[in-house]
Amino acid sequence: MTTQSLKETIRRELPEIIRTDPDFLRYILDLTRREYAGRAATEDRFYELLAELRRDREEGARKWDEYKEEQNRKWDEQNRKWDAHQAEQREEFKRVHEEIMAQAQRHDRSIGALGSRWGLQSEKAFRDALAGILEKNFGVQVLNVNEYDDQGTVFGRPDQIELDVIIQNGLLLICELKSSIDKAGMYIFERKARFYEQRHQRTANRLIVISPMIDARARQVAERLGIETYGDSLEVEAL
Repeated sequence: MTTQSLKETIRRELPEIIRTDPDFLRYILDLTRREYAGRAATEDRFYELLAELRRDREEGARKWDEYKEEQNRKWDEQNRKWDAHQAEQREEFKRVHEEIMAQAQRHDRSIGALGSRWGLQSEKAFRDALAGILEKNFGVQVLNVNEYDDQGTVFGRPDQIELDVIIQNGLLLICELKSSIDKAGMYIFERKARFYEQRHQRTANRLIVISPMIDARARQVAERLGIETYGDSLEVEAL
């Protein structure tokens, strides 16, 4: 048996063995334990991230209060001198407010990503939020495609394949919108994209992953596979 055929056999049989053989599952977990953090370490990092996000939001609120006070003072002074400058100052106020609100929304989405990871918010709700930002900012429609892989191309066995697709001006963009993604998830996304391309006989112009929690090793995989990665929908380059 060749190495490739052995790999294919393992990929095909391993999921069923894991589901039916608890002892083998424990063996696999012990074997791969070094590849992922323990629950205690993950929980510590979770609370650290929450604390960092809370501090960032408090700092943003403080800066916003200072900015409002400064602008109010300037407006009182300028209103006595130049009524014509009011419109310009209001526009600047609006711009700064939108920037601060955008930053707060990014923090909210980061907290939402942590919530999805810990079961406090559904993955679908988080995906829908990211898709909504893309649709609002770029005037596109994010189509959620759910197709059946009867050949087991993606997971090594027949299963449902779900991904997001944007078709605009003849371009095809295949997206993955997730609260978090690791190295294995990046490989799975690439296989799902190739499955879609083969099924529809069309090559994607861009492969895009949007997630606020992208593992460092997953980023390396994305670079090798030509997959664009973004921490937030607002960061995506023009579609």
